[in-house]
Amino acid sequence: MFGNKKLFVLLALLVAILLVAACQQAAPTAAPEKEAATAAPAETVAETPAETEGPAPAAEEMRPYRFVAVVHGQASDPFWSVVKNGFDAAAKDMRVKVEYQAPGTFDMVEMSQLIDAAVASKPDGLIVSIPDPDALGESIRGAVDAGIPVFSINSGSDVAKSLGVIAHVGQTEYEAGYGGGQRMAAAGIKKAICVNQEVGNVALDLRCQGFADALAEHGIESSVIAVELADPTESQQRVMAALTSDPDVDGVLTLGPTGASPALKGLKDEDMLGKVKLATFDLSPEVLEAIRDGEMLFAIDQQQFTQGYLPIVYLVLYQENLNTPGSDVILTGPGFVTQETAAKVIEYSARGTR
Repeated sequence: MFGNKKLFVLLALLVAILLVAACQQAAPTAAPEKEAATAAPAETVAETPAETEGPAPAAEEMRPYRFVAVVHGQASDPFWSVVKNGFDAAAKDMRVKVEYQAPGTFDMVEMSQLIDAAVASKPDGLIVSIPDPDALGESIRGAVDAGIPVFSINSGSDVAKSLGVIAHVGQTEYEAGYGGGQRMAAAGIKKAICVNQEVGNVALDLRCQGFADALAEHGIESSVIAVELADPTESQQRVMAALTSDPDVDGVLTLGPTGASPALKGLKDEDMLGKVKLATFDLSPEVLEAIRDGEMLFAIDQQQFTQGYLPIVYLVLYQENLNTPGSDVILTGPGFVTQETAAKVIEYSARGTR
C-alpha cells in the first residue's frame, strides 16, 4: 500500500517536471517573434532622440536682436494699443526683443528726444511714426547715419523715403480721406465737418484734405474743427457747437476713436443720431458697436495690428538676409468697416488684433 502511494507521488513529480520542461522549450519559439516585431520600432526610437537633440531646441532660442519703436501714440490709446499688440505678437513669433516708447502727449520735442535716446542705445533696428517730419527729420536721419535700419509706420508715407527710411508700413492718408469723402457723399450729406484731434499732425491734415476734395467734387462744402485730444468733454462741446451754429451740417468725420467717442455721445445726448451722419477713421470696440447698431456709417480701417507686426518681420529679414520690400510703402489700408461687416470684426477686436 505504501509502495503504491510512493510510486504515485514519483509519477506526479515526473509529470510536473515534464510540464516545466515543455514550457521552457516553448518559450524560445515565441520570443524570436516578439523580438522581430519590436526590432524595427526599437531602431526608430533610437533615431528620434538623435534628431531632436540636435538643432531642434535651437529653433526656440531668442534671436540676438533688439528693436525699438518710437511712435506718437500712447499704448493706452485704443488705436495704439492694437499697434502695440502687433509689436508684441511679432516679438514673440520672431523671438526678438521689442521696446515700445511714446511721448506722454502729442509732443514732438519729447518724441525727437526719445528717438535720439533710442539711437544712442544702438538697437538692431528702429521703427518710428512721422507725424511731423520737420520736427523729427533730423533725429530719424541720425539713426540712418548711424547705420541703424529704420522702418516707419502709420504717419509719414509721403516723406519716409526722403529721410532714408527703408519702407513705410501703413496707408496713404490723403487717399483714405478721399475714400471717406466719396462714401459720405454717396450717403447724401449736404455739408460736413472734419474733426481733427491733432492739428499739426501731417497725416491727419492730409486726411481732412482728401475728405474735403472728395466732397468738393460733389459740390459739398466742408470745414475743419480742432478738438483737444486729452479732453473728451471739450471735444464734445466743440463738435456740438459747430453743429448748432450751422444747422446745414449733416455729416461729421472724425479722425480716430478718441474723436469719435465724444462726437457720438453728443449726438446721442441731443437726439441727433440719424439727422447727422457720423463716420470715423480707425476702430475701437465702441466704434464697432455703433456701426453694427446703425449709429455710425462706417470706419476707415488701416488695420493697425499689421503696422506693429510687419516691421518686425521685415527687420529680422533685413538683419539675416538683407531683404527689403519691393515698394516704398507697404499698404495696410484703407479698408472700410460697415454695418454688414462690423459684427465679424468685433470678434477679432475682442482678441486685440483689430
